Amino acid sequence: MARWVLHVDLDQFIAAVEVLRHPELRGRPVVVGGDGDPTKRGVVSTASYEAREHGVHSGLPLRTAAKRLPDAVFLPVDRAAYEEVSETVMEVLRSTGAVVEVLGWDEAFVGVELEDPEGFARSLARRVREQTQLDCTVGIGENKLQAKIATGFGKPAGVFRLTFANWFEVLGGRPTDALWGIGAKTAKKLADLGIGTVSELAAADPDALAAVFGPMTGPWLVLLARGRGDAEVDDSPYVARGHGREETFQRNIADWSRVEAEVARIAGLLALDLASEPRPALRIVVKVRYAPFITETHGVTLASPSSEAEVVVRAAAEALGRFTGRRPVRLLGVRAQFERGARLEGTWLYRPLHADLAEGGIGGQRLALGGHGEPAALVQQAGAGVGLGHPQMHRGGVLLDSPADHRVDDRLADAAAAGLRPDEHADQLYCARCLEEAAAQAGRADLGQEREKRAIAGGPPVPFVVAEGGLPGVGRAEAVWRVSQRLQADLA
Repeated sequence: MARWVLHVDLDQFIAAVEVLRHPELRGRPVVVGGDGDPTKRGVVSTASYEAREHGVHSGLPLRTAAKRLPDAVFLPVDRAAYEEVSETVMEVLRSTGAVVEVLGWDEAFVGVELEDPEGFARSLARRVREQTQLDCTVGIGENKLQAKIATGFGKPAGVFRLTFANWFEVLGGRPTDALWGIGAKTAKKLADLGIGTVSELAAADPDALAAVFGPMTGPWLVLLARGRGDAEVDDSPYVARGHGREETFQRNIADWSRVEAEVARIAGLLALDLASEPRPALRIVVKVRYAPFITETHGVTLASPSSEAEVVVRAAAEALGRFTGRRPVRLLGVRAQFERGARLEGTWLYRPLHADLAEGGIGGQRLALGGHGEPAALVQQAGAGVGLGHPQMHRGGVLLDSPADHRVDDRLADAAAAGLRPDEHADQLYCARCLEEAAAQAGRADLGQEREKRAIAGGPPVPFVVAEGGLPGVGRAEAVWRVSQRLQADLA
C-alpha cells in the first residue's frame, strides 16, 4: 500500500467556533481579535469568509478592519474555548488509528498507508463534521510540502491531491511565493534574477542561486520548487520552547522610566506563570515595539537555569538595557526560553517541516532547516546529530521563532540547555581534515581547549559546540559545505 501525508485544515476555525457559540451570527461578517473593541489597538486573529470578502484578514489592525467593514461583529479572543474544540478535533483524527502531528489549533498532518487517500480524506472530514459541526479541508500529498500546498486548492471544505505527478501542472506557472516556505522578500529576489514561476525556479542553476542566497538556501529553493519535502509524520507531543507575556498599550509610552517599570511588571507576571512550569528558564528575552510599528528584541542568557521572580525581573531589566532607542513604545513583551535537555531523547530538538534536503543528510545524519531555509547549528550528541533550529510555523495558534530570528548566541544557548557547552577555541574548525582530526580525539572533554584550531583554507569563524562527554561537534560552515555537496549530487 502507498504512504500518504494528509494536511487537515479547519476552515475559518476561530470564527467558525464563535458562530457555533452564537448561531445568530451565521452569515454575518465576524471579526475576532484583541478584547473585541475595534477602537483599541490590536490585530485581527481571524475573520469569517463574509468579512474576508471586504479585505479583512488575519494580522490586520482592528481599527483598519472597522474602517473597511464598520458593520462587522467584533468579538474578543477566547483561547480556552478554541483549545477545547481543537483538542476534540485532534482526538477525532487520532481515533482513526493514523499518525497525527498537531501543528496548531486548526491544522495537523496525518500519516496513512492506504490505496484510496481521497476516500479516507472525505471520511475524515465527515467525522470531524459529525463530532464538532466544523468543516475542514484536506490536502493530500506524498510529503508535507505537497499536502500543505494542496489544502489551499481544496478550500473551503474540499479535498485536493498534489503529488509529483501533477506538481508542475498545478504549480508550474504560478509565482514562486505559492510555495510553502517562500515569502514575498524571497520571491522578489528571485524575480530580480528573472525567476518568476515555480517551473523557472525548478529549472534554475543551484550554483547560481547559492551565490545569491547562500550554499544551503540556494539549492534548497530549487528542491522546494521540485516538490521535495519531508514525508515523516511524527506524533510525539509538542513541548513549548518558551512562555511569554506581552501587552499593547492604547497610548504610546514616551517616558523610558515607565517603560522600565512596565517591563518589570510584565516580567513579574511571567514569573508567576513559570511557577507551575516544571522546566526552569534558560534565557529571558524582551520585545519592544516602537511606534508606529518597528519591533526589536534583545535577550539575556541566565548564569544558571532559574524561574525565580527576582532572577527573571533582573534579567529582563538587563535585556532592556541593551536597547539603544528611546522612541515612544506601543508594545512590550517578556519571554522565557526553557531548558530542553529532555528533548534529546528523541535525537531531534525540533523537526524540519519544509524540506528533507537529503534522506541521508550529512555523514548519515539529518540537518534541521528553519522556516526561511536557514541551516540550524548542529551539534553531536552520543553519535547522533541534533538540530538546534525550528521551522517557522503555528502551534496552538502562536507563531513560533525560526533560526532566522536568532543569532549565534541563541543557538549556543540552546546547546547549553541540551547539556552541551560552547567550545571557545574550536570555532574555526570547519574543513574536513580538521573535523576528522577532532573526531579521532572523541572522548576528550577538553577538545579544542588545548590549542586553537584554524581552518586550512581562509574563511570566517563558525559556531562550534562540544558535548560534555567530549564528542566533537560540527561547525556550521562545515555542515553547510558538506550538505551543499550532497545537494549538488541530488540535483545533478
